[in-house]
Amino acid sequence: MRTQRRKEAKTQEGAKRFAFKIVSGGQTGADRAALDWAIRHAVPHGGWCPRGRLAEDGVIPARYALKETPDADYAQRTEWNARDADATVIFSCRRYLRGGSWLTRHAARELGKPCLHLYRELGIERAAERLRAFLRARQVRVLNVAGPRLSQEPEIGAFVEAVLQGALAASRA
Repeated sequence: MRTQRRKEAKTQEGAKRFAFKIVSGGQTGADRAALDWAIRHAVPHGGWCPRGRLAEDGVIPARYALKETPDADYAQRTEWNARDADATVIFSCRRYLRGGSWLTRHAARELGKPCLHLYRELGIERAAERLRAFLRARQVRVLNVAGPRLSQEPEIGAFVEAVLQGALAASRA
């Protein structure tokens, strides 16, 4: 009971410091890096994942507060996360998007939602500045975070976490 109260207090504290929620699909790589960052910093998180909580490494762990789509297709969760967010940021190590990351950008554009692509060549500081400006200019309350899975870009997680830290630590109220 006491542990539950501490978790709730930490979540409330995070919600006050960060005026938004991070959503993601729970895939390995960029998605999980963003969700892990949110959990560590008591930032509200959630999003849609495929039915069965499917990911490339098996079942998405229950610690991630994700809802299952009716379909096991990754495209459905991609579209629903873009739909339910105010904006989407896509992280990648490469300058050009492909696969699910390309689909995410396409879904956001089709829905008329703002979308920002940050790639490693920008560097952490510049990427963090761009993300911070993007969030402020669009008054984002719900941010969809996407990018390649771990098997496609093994270094993506560190980039995502560093940029989120740089962008959001400076945004604290």
